[in-house]
Amino acid sequence: MADRLSGKIAIVTGGGRGIGAGITQRFVEEGARVAIVQRNSPPDGMLNNRTIYVKADLANSNDIRSAVETVVKSLGGLDILVNNAGVMFEKTVDEMTEADWDHMMDINLKAPFLLTKAALPHLRNRTGASVVNIGSIEGLASNPGHPAYSASKAGIHGFTAAVAVDHGHEGIRCNAIAPGWINSDLSEIYIHSMADSSRVYRELLAMHPVGRLGEPTDIGNLAVWLASAESAFVTGQVYVIDGGRTKKLPLPIP
Repeated sequence: MADRLSGKIAIVTGGGRGIGAGITQRFVEEGARVAIVQRNSPPDGMLNNRTIYVKADLANSNDIRSAVETVVKSLGGLDILVNNAGVMFEKTVDEMTEADWDHMMDINLKAPFLLTKAALPHLRNRTGASVVNIGSIEGLASNPGHPAYSASKAGIHGFTAAVAVDHGHEGIRCNAIAPGWINSDLSEIYIHSMADSSRVYRELLAMHPVGRLGEPTDIGNLAVWLASAESAFVTGQVYVIDGGRTKKLPLPIP
């Protein structure tokens, strides 16, 4: 079914790179108009008659409120909010400062709350409004050195359920996507920073029963469905999309 988001207006935070860019691309292909909300300008090639850029520091509550109002005034309303933007660093509890923790929570958990709060009055005015939060498989388990990141993503999963429960009667659905390893410029930098990057890549592939790593448009495809009328009876759910990685039990291999 083509143009599943025809006539819809969406905000995608961090929509200019990585997973966010995959979501933006698929939304536009399905007929939506998209506002990319983030601190830095997206690549010029992403901006066209269906895509605009609204600058905002997502650690600043005034910027968040202003960005939502700018989108509504510029595009004529709001049907879909995708809380995608996030940060990640690797520090154990011992290594982490209070400021580190607060920064992670400000971007990964507080910003989605403030964006949702600012968007709700506009989403109420639309038919079939949808909030899609980007969580993580690390909201369900954790890699080493990720206590703050895992906590923030588990919080997103809980927040998703609460928004669905509180606002379903207003015609607003809320779901989350929990991605696994998704190819991006940052993940490539991470792999190539390893002493034996080819071995790391092979081991990463072996972790995935589907035999490949994820692409941003894999997440975009699911986001389209969650934002469309096809998922009208779906709310409060967390969808793991990880190529089967979290279902595969590890075995020691000599």
